[in-house]
This record gives sequence, structure tokens and C-alpha cells, in this order.
Amino acid sequence: MAITPNLETTAPASTPANATPKLSGTLGVGAIVFMVVAAASPLTMMAGAAPLGFLLGNGIGFPSLFLVCALILVLFAVGLTAMTRHVPKPGTFFAYIGYGLGRPPGLAAAYLAITAYTAVQIAVYGYMGQVLSTTAALLGGPALPWWLYSIAAIGSVGVLGYFRIDLSSKVLGFLLIAEIAVLTAIVVAVAVTGGSEGLSMQPFEIPNIVSGAPGVGLMIAMSGFIGFEAVTVFRDEAKDPDKTIPRATYGAVLGIGTFYAVVTWALVMAWGPDQIVEASSDPASMLLKTAYNYLGPAGEAVVNVLLVTSLFACVLSLHNVLTRYQHAMSVAGLLPKSLSRVHERHNSPYFSSVVQTVTVLALMTLFAVIGLDPVLQIFTWCSGMTPLAIAVLMAMTSVAVIVYFRRHASHLSAWHTVTAPVLGFIGLAVAIGIMLTYFPLLVGDVNDAGDPAFGATSVILLGVILLALVAGLIQAAVLKARNPGAYDNITEAITT
Repeated sequence: MAITPNLETTAPASTPANATPKLSGTLGVGAIVFMVVAAASPLTMMAGAAPLGFLLGNGIGFPSLFLVCALILVLFAVGLTAMTRHVPKPGTFFAYIGYGLGRPPGLAAAYLAITAYTAVQIAVYGYMGQVLSTTAALLGGPALPWWLYSIAAIGSVGVLGYFRIDLSSKVLGFLLIAEIAVLTAIVVAVAVTGGSEGLSMQPFEIPNIVSGAPGVGLMIAMSGFIGFEAVTVFRDEAKDPDKTIPRATYGAVLGIGTFYAVVTWALVMAWGPDQIVEASSDPASMLLKTAYNYLGPAGEAVVNVLLVTSLFACVLSLHNVLTRYQHAMSVAGLLPKSLSRVHERHNSPYFSSVVQTVTVLALMTLFAVIGLDPVLQIFTWCSGMTPLAIAVLMAMTSVAVIVYFRRHASHLSAWHTVTAPVLGFIGLAVAIGIMLTYFPLLVGDVNDAGDPAFGATSVILLGVILLALVAGLIQAAVLKARNPGAYDNITEAITT
């Protein structure tokens, strides 16, 4: 039976003329989970990233890495949810890191978060433009350039982001249910038919987990969880946030990890452990061929259509997260005050939504003008930055949790305030080391022997990550010297 999330939001009855309007609402666990899991884009992950995990990672052992990532992120989530009870702010990284490690690291984290989510949003817009352009041509439509489709998608997301969040929730909920349904249908069909070589648990056996290049596989698997931590961004619009936010956090990470592990297991069974790597040699078509083999031509057509809607759901979810990051920073006096405006009728951060739309549109136009390839360059480069940046932010947050609870008494156990955050940090630190090692390979920087080698692309992209952190530190120093009041407000985003 389908679960209908609570999507009702309520605007404040009145707002004093001299007060900053606040976001409010009654989003339930289901609505928030839908919002952030849509950012993970299940169908896109299975169609685009999973084949690369088989091909470049650890082969048939790739499904197990989703469970490894889920374990690391559950440990991270223990500390994250502990902070939500003590620091009831919707800013997530910048609020929690600011309270734990100090205001300058908190502001640096805010800029890195905005950079990371903007980068992955641009990546998906580029990929979507190429998919739509190719699909339209195959269907006999006009041969329009990819960037026109990307611009159309940006405009559509901007319109939805302008209105009440329950509209976006309904769109995301519908699209996510459709994605999960078609992927579940593939899993059931494979299980019923017995797959190509019979059903087995080989993908979860230790020798297969550590075979090939598990480091590359871990990096690809980690990208499937991007966005789950953003549940706290919706704190001001959640019903009973002290209960809703922790439940949504655990629900998102466990749901993503388990579902992805099951679907990728089914893909291994569909082609057979001996054939899955060869089948992944054409990553763009592997899932479509699987759907055709087990669901017939109709199933293949449905997957093709839902792949486009999956991309749309992903950018819509990311847009909502970004606008609320900007809104929270504006309320704290860290970005222009205009970004804190809340629409009187729609109760949405409408001006922040408009600014985010214009920003992405300008960047996409620039990339199109200078002639970047939408997939090999825009998608690969921008999506390569994000897992690393998010892992850095999570590691900083884990340290912030430990430091914060050493300074502040709490009724929570040592498991919540020390043990789990420490274990989560260790897991994230290992993941960051692996990502840095293989980062050049991910963005296409290799030497003549085909091994990862830091070149211009790697240096520039890593430089953007570093620049975002430095920009936050510099602004914090300037505010401390020239505007102490704004400096004090770095961690003070609005509360419910």
C-alpha cells in the first residue's frame, strides 16, 4: 500500500511589519524523506552510476558497498540527529559546525555546501539536456541543441521552487514512487525468473567485495547518498521537528542503502556474476537492456521516460535545498537580506529561489557558450566535486558534534555524543582519502599508462572546493572586524 506523505503546510497567521517572515509548515517524515531521496535520484543512480561501479569498481561485489556506505552514514547520522535536539537550526552543516568548531569554520562549511549542491545541480542539468536532445531526435523531433533543453528544465524547476513547498513535495513524491516502482518491478522479475545464472549471494561475499578496485566502487556508491543529510534544512517546515527530523534522517540513509543494494544485486543476477562486468561496458544502455530483457519493450520505454523525470526530480529537490541554505544564511545576516524574503501567499523563500534559478542559468549559459560537452565535461567534472565536498562537510560535522558535547552537558549517552561520531569520522576520513586518490580518474585526468594523475582539471576542481572554504573564513574575519553583530549571527539561523 502506498504511503501518502503529509504535505500540508501552513503559513503564519500574521507577521509583524518589522519582523522577518519565517518559514513554517507541517511536513511529515514521508514528505521530507521523499524530498531528499529524490535528490539521490534512484533511477539515475541505477542507470548511470551503478554500471560504472561494476565496470570500474569491484565488479560483482559493488552492491555490498552501498551497505558499507549506509553503515558509515548511519554512524554520522547518530551525531547529526543528536545535534538537531540541542541546536534547533535549519542550516545543517554551517549551523552545527559553527556551534561545535566556531563561527569561521561554520561559515566556510556553508559556502562549501552551497558550492557542492550547485555543482551537482549543474551536472544533472547538463546531463538532462543531452538526454532530452538525444531522445527528441530519436523520436523524430527537431534537432535542437542540448542547452535549450537544459534551460527549459531550469525554468520549470524555478517555477515550482517559487511556490509553496507542498507543490514540490507532491511532484517529487509522484516521480519517486514511479522510479521505485519500475526498479522494484525489475527486481521482482529477476527474482521470479531466477536471473541469468540462478540466484546467489555472491555480491556480498568478502572475496568479491575486496576484488578489483573497491576504492572506486566506494566513491561511486557514496555519490548515491548525496542529499540525505539535508533533511535538517526542512526543520522550520517540519511537523514536530524533534521527532520528524531524526526519523527522516535514519529513514533516508537506511532506505537508500538497502534499496540500492537490492537493485544492484538484481542487476548482477539479471546478467549473471560472470557477465555483469561485460554488460556494464556500455553503461548508458545497461539498465535499458535489463528492462527490455525482463519487462519487455513496454518496460524499456517506461524506464526511458522515467529516467528523464528522475533527473528532473533530482534537480528540483536540490533546488529546494539550496534555496533554504541561502535563506537561512540571509536571515543570519551572512547573505543579502533580500534572500530572506518569504512569500506572503506561498510561504516560500521565493526570492532565494529566483536567485538560485538565475545563478544556475548564468553558469549553464557560460558553459554552453565556451563549448563544454554536457556529459564528458559538465556532468563529469561537476558531479565529481560533490561527493568529496559533502564527505568533507560530514567529517567536519562529526568533529563538531564531539567538540560541542564535550563543552555542553546532555542527557544523551556517550554513544550519541562520542562513540558513533568518532566511528563516523573515521569512516568518512577513509572515504575522503580514497576519493582524493581516485579523483583524477573520476574527472578524466590520467597519465599515458591510464593511471590517475593530477592534471589541470583536477587542480581547478579541487581549487574550487578549497576556494569555497577560504571564502567563508575570509568573510568571517571581515565580519568579526567590521560587523561584530553579523559575526555573532553566523550560527543564528531562524528557528521554528
